[in-house]
Amino acid sequence: MRINKFIAASGVASRRKAETLILEGRIRVNNKVIKELSYQVDEDLDQVTFDNKPISVKDEKLVYIMLNKPEGYITSVKDQFDRPSVSDLTSDIKERIYPVGRLDYETSGLLLMTNDGDLTYKITHPKHEMNKTYIASVRGIVTQEEKYAFENGLKIEDYTTAKANLKILKTDTNKNYSVCKVTIHEGKNRQVRKMFQAINHPTMNLKRVQVGKINIGDLELGKYRKLTKEEIEYLKKI
Repeated sequence: MRINKFIAASGVASRRKAETLILEGRIRVNNKVIKELSYQVDEDLDQVTFDNKPISVKDEKLVYIMLNKPEGYITSVKDQFDRPSVSDLTSDIKERIYPVGRLDYETSGLLLMTNDGDLTYKITHPKHEMNKTYIASVRGIVTQEEKYAFENGLKIEDYTTAKANLKILKTDTNKNYSVCKVTIHEGKNRQVRKMFQAINHPTMNLKRVQVGKINIGDLELGKYRKLTKEEIEYLKKI
């Protein structure tokens, strides 16, 4: 079994995070530090340790949920500033689950979580270009010219965004704000906020409502539900 898959199956971290642990030299196989991401582990013969503690593949029940993340929660398991984590909202789940991708501290909405490392790796891989849809309230009135620029690529820091979709749902000239529906397939840090900033419309509120074909529906803020069989099958077919 590939080393990062072994680590994910042991419940220590997602496959992507496992690669970081390997490169940091925190994984040993038979007391030897392994930094080769393609290294193959024999589950029956090799002794694998994480920070010098033995780990092994668990015969663990796979769990798939969607969480309606409130603002003010991080998607990391730990935080140096001791801020609330999404794991606090799923603490009654006995299996150790991880967020699929990121949702920044100030953004609310749909966050998928699972202990299926293979599925997490597949969904978050850039080549799959999975659509993510947001509802954004922004300052100012978004014009058709700005909409065109938003949809056709904006220069942000050291990259230009890919084509996106922007639908203006509402404008209020008295209170000077717009409500927009945004669909992107990239997942760079705070990308939607940065895109609106690039057209001079700072974001006041941002909520993710859909990932691929999976919609948050009427799920209550701060609550989670298990994915349906159909939703899980859909994700696995991506």
